[in-house]
Parts: sequence; structure tokens; C-alpha cells
Amino acid sequence: MKRTTKALLTIACLGIGGQAYAEETITIATVNNSDMIRMQRLSKAFEDKHPDIKLNWVVLEENVLRQRLTTDIATKSGQFDVLTIGMYEASLWGAKNWLEPMKDLPAEYALDDVFPSVRDGLSVKGTLYALPFYAESSITYYRTDLFKAAGLEMPQHPTWSQMGDFAKKLTDKSKDQYGICLRGKAGWGENIALITTIANAYGARWFDMGWKPEFNGPEWKDALNFYVNTMKESGPPGATGNGFNENLALFNSGKCAMWVDASVAGSFVTDKTQSKVADNVGFAFAPHEKSDKDSSWLYSWSLAIPTTSKQKDAAKVFTEWATSKEYAKLVADTDGVTNVPPGTRASTYSAEYLKAAPFAQVTLESLKKANPAKPGERDVPYVGIQLVTIPEFQAIGTDVGKQFSNALAGNVTADAALANAQANTERAMMREGYPK
Repeated sequence: MKRTTKALLTIACLGIGGQAYAEETITIATVNNSDMIRMQRLSKAFEDKHPDIKLNWVVLEENVLRQRLTTDIATKSGQFDVLTIGMYEASLWGAKNWLEPMKDLPAEYALDDVFPSVRDGLSVKGTLYALPFYAESSITYYRTDLFKAAGLEMPQHPTWSQMGDFAKKLTDKSKDQYGICLRGKAGWGENIALITTIANAYGARWFDMGWKPEFNGPEWKDALNFYVNTMKESGPPGATGNGFNENLALFNSGKCAMWVDASVAGSFVTDKTQSKVADNVGFAFAPHEKSDKDSSWLYSWSLAIPTTSKQKDAAKVFTEWATSKEYAKLVADTDGVTNVPPGTRASTYSAEYLKAAPFAQVTLESLKKANPAKPGERDVPYVGIQLVTIPEFQAIGTDVGKQFSNALAGNVTADAALANAQANTERAMMREGYPK
């Protein structure tokens, strides 16, 4: 909307006292994933509908975003009005009363349409502290044409051992073709998210029931050695710099035969405008290993409002819009139904969507089966599949991520990385007074 039109609207909104409603600017911190970049692009529709609210965007790489938001909210500096966070932060920050409760949502928002597991993951003691923009599990993407040419068949429920064998057979470095692409970038929400699910599949866990780290156990040894050896033999060069976005680009450019990562990528790998292999992508469940339980994760990028925001009402109007059925329809009408933010609403999974999106059924079933209270076969004292929902995990997970990235780079052996992770985590947990 042009400035002159806004000025006329402002004049038209003069109140009895002769004062105009002031234009408010809300600052939104978000991640540089494609869905959020689309939200920024489509937000003109919001500003047209709400001429008194201006949007200021701060778009950051995933690790940088998490660091900035953690610092901002812990120091109460109040730089942002809307935060893009996950279930980890929603749970911990909500419990500390650092986030505004998402109460009194309008009837048309249809909160009951949001999957209970997603609502629960963003709540503390029944109070919702963030609205889900999209939710994801992890699934396996693979090149159907390469599998066919090699005489291979991907099971619907592959094991990690099978993935390793496939990766060897599908690697042709002379053609810049790599059998498997997996996250290697250090970070508790980057390589740790993926490697922890591999560890879950091998029967490992972060802590025993007495909060003692278990990196010195045989399960972690098997899992990390598998990951490092497979990536060195069949993965792309420079993998320690690859997170979600980098691996998505590699897969879409035809350089990866297989990729295990967030289910939200389904709409991108099948989009012919950005994927060279869109017609040759297959979808399977995240791999398992020691049991029949698929080791898929559960996560939601969500929008929250810090208590330090000075524009809470305007921020709430925006978060409701960006996570609404209205926004989902806008995406469907503008960019196609397969690009609707997935994983949050039952209404998304209509017959039309399931038919149009070949990845939808695997995503939906994976989301339903994911259980953060029991990420593996053994009991754990924490909640979380690819993470541990305790305040200390950001620092501990980031440190362990660096150890594992060093092993992938060849600076240390996988066994040495595990020994370092064990020692550092033991010290950190003892310093924080665990077991509590």
C-alpha cells in the first residue's frame, strides 16, 4: 500500500480526542529457510490488511538465529517482537515466563485443528507459548532413477546399515555424485539433530536414568563410527559446512543419491523451479537399526512473542495471521498446495494435498509415531528425540557437535571425539548440579 494511502487511512482513524492511531513497527527474527523467506514475501498481504502495522525482518542462519535469540531473551534487551523458535525454547522459555502466553485466540484460528502433539510440544502445563508455523519429522529422500539404474530398491523402512551399503554403490566421485548427504555443520540444532537420531537407532541415549552421559558406551561408538565412515567414503567434500540448506542445495542440484533430513524439504525437492531432480525423488521413512522403530525426529518452527516486546498486540495479530488457515490458503493460491506449511494442521492433509504431495503420507505417519518421551528403546530421564530439553543442552549440544564435526573433518578419530564428549559433558553436568 502506498504511503499516501496510509496517510489518508491514518487521518480517517482520528479518534474523539483528535489523536491518530500510531503506526507500529514489529521486528521479526526468523531463520533463512525457504518457508520463512516465502512468509516474508507473502507478508505484503498482511500489511495491506493491517496498514497500521509495519514489519521489520531480521533473517539469520540457523545457528546465528538461535544464539542471537537466546542472548536477547536472557538479557531482556527486547530487540525483537516476534521470535522464530522451536519446541525446545518454547518449553524452557515459557516455563521461565519469558514468553507471552498465546491466549484468547479467535475462533477462526481453529486451534483444535492443530495436531495435539504439536500443541503439547509448544506448551507448559497446558499453556501455549508459541504458534506453530510448520512442524516436521525426518524422512529419507532418494533418487529413484539412480536406484533403478543400479538395480537397487529402497525399502519403505530402511536400516542405517542398508543406507551405508546403498551409499557405497551409488557414489561416483568422477561425476560429482555422492551416495549420501547428511548434516555435518556443528550445532545442537544442526549435526547433533541428525546424529542423535542415528544414535537412537543404534540404541544409544544421551544420559542414563541418573543423568550420567553415555558417550563411552558401545551404542554411541557404533553410531558415530558408522556416520563418520559412511560420510568419508560416500559423502560430499566439505561436509562439515553442510546443514539443512546446504544439503538441500546439493540434493536439488543432483549431487546426492540419498539424503535424510527434515520432512519439510519435500515441497522443495519436488519443485521443478528449484530442483533438477524433481521428477526422480522417492520418499521413505527415517532409517532404523537395532529395532523396528524408525528414528525420526519431531520439531516445529514456531512464532513466539517475548515479554519484553513493546508491541505485543500487533505482534500477536501477525503471529496469528502467519500460522493461520488463512495464510495456508494464501500459500496454496499463490505458490501451489504442495507448498503449504506442513505438519501442523489436520485440515492441511486433505485428499487434494495427499494426492498432490507425494511426501505427505510419510510425513504424516512419521509425525504421528514420533514420541519425545521415549526416543529409543531404553528409558531416558529427559524429553526430546533429537535434543534434550534441559537448559544446559544448548551449550552441551553445541560442544558435542564440535567434537563430532572434528571427527568428520578427520582432525580426531570418532572414538576420540566420543571420549572428549564424555569428559566435557560429565564436567558440565556436575557443574550444574546433576542429578537434581
